[in-house]
Amino acid sequence: MTPYDSRFTPSSAGSLHSLKNEKANCGMGAIAQLEGTANYNVLDYALCSVGNMQHRGAIDADGKSGDGSGVLCQLPVSLFRRELKKMGQSLVKDEDLGVGVFFLPNDDDALQKQICTFAESVVTKRGLGLFGWRNVPINPDELGAAAQKTCPVIKHLLIENTKGLDPEAYERTLYLVRREIEQEFREINGFYIPTLSSRLIGYKALAMSVALRNFYTDLQDSDFKTKIALYHQRFSTNTFPAWPLGQPFRMMCHNGEINTVRGNRNWMSSREELFQSNIWGEDIELIKKLFSENESDSASLDHVLELLVMSGFSLEHAMSILVPPAYKHNGDFSGHVRSFYEYTSCFSEPWDGPAGLVYTNGRKIVASLDRNGLRPSRFTLTESGLLYIGSESGAVTFPDSEIIRHGRLGPGQMISADTETVNS
Repeated sequence: MTPYDSRFTPSSAGSLHSLKNEKANCGMGAIAQLEGTANYNVLDYALCSVGNMQHRGAIDADGKSGDGSGVLCQLPVSLFRRELKKMGQSLVKDEDLGVGVFFLPNDDDALQKQICTFAESVVTKRGLGLFGWRNVPINPDELGAAAQKTCPVIKHLLIENTKGLDPEAYERTLYLVRREIEQEFREINGFYIPTLSSRLIGYKALAMSVALRNFYTDLQDSDFKTKIALYHQRFSTNTFPAWPLGQPFRMMCHNGEINTVRGNRNWMSSREELFQSNIWGEDIELIKKLFSENESDSASLDHVLELLVMSGFSLEHAMSILVPPAYKHNGDFSGHVRSFYEYTSCFSEPWDGPAGLVYTNGRKIVASLDRNGLRPSRFTLTESGLLYIGSESGAVTFPDSEIIRHGRLGPGQMISADTETVNS
């Protein structure tokens, strides 16, 4: 038997693995506080829940390396205010903070510096302010040997909205900053930007879900306050685990497979030359070339969801276009609803396959299933306004006396909750 070689990758000479077939069959969910204020308990529940989904992921022979796990949360401004103070900086308004999470190649200091310098130049060119870089505190001992060898250098780029942009324009500007950096270094192995946003931040690793909290010191910090936390434990069926392929992605996490992904990518790419938008103007080129052969089906779906939302669609509208219910022969749909789906089908073919989805824009949390409902999604709502959505029951428990509603999504169904609307 050939011994394991940590240098082996899907792109190595002689490899029979095809990155075109990247799919996943995982555990996912979300916790949201619909009433009250942001708090650490939401993150704590999410980390406990994803830890209880360890059986949803594979474990390497070293007993510690996993297929990837992570959380996506609202930006914990109180934590970053403290960090800015350490840097001799200060933030005037919470909403003016933007944070980029960077995975940088761990074997080339010169390339790291080149990427950071270019990122700073793009931020400055867009008229935004730079607070500086932060080395993300991690504990590599929580990783297995294989994951340690491929662990990127992880940094935060802290940005300020010095232009006085409104929240939507600021988020779109940060999106364009990320897209320009990505296009410049898209062929560089070991480089990836998990999130760059004024609303959301992602922490993910090629680690078992129970190790996630101990790997990232930030996730142990009581100042990490959020009202939303998406989480995911990856099981990379017939795929090669990699740091960038861990979930959640920029807006969503996904349990299942998109069986039509090759056609979806091709059709979407073929439409790029027809893109027109008053929102993007001369920056329209930066939102093209969305897909990479080195990403999973979930990553590709996230790209399109993000593009639609950044272009003005609501979360619900965007996902209704991408993963529509079976509307053609369903008598429960009115003529107007059926006409809506027929119209939107002109813009995108269905991303079809068994799919359990949870997604957020930093304010809303939305969950839905594919038209066949072949992936489970259960929800629980408590008296205190805590909403749990997950691919299985029991990942997090609440006293029965506190539960005011629970159930499960059916084929093509969707649930949406707004954390900024009391009693939503």
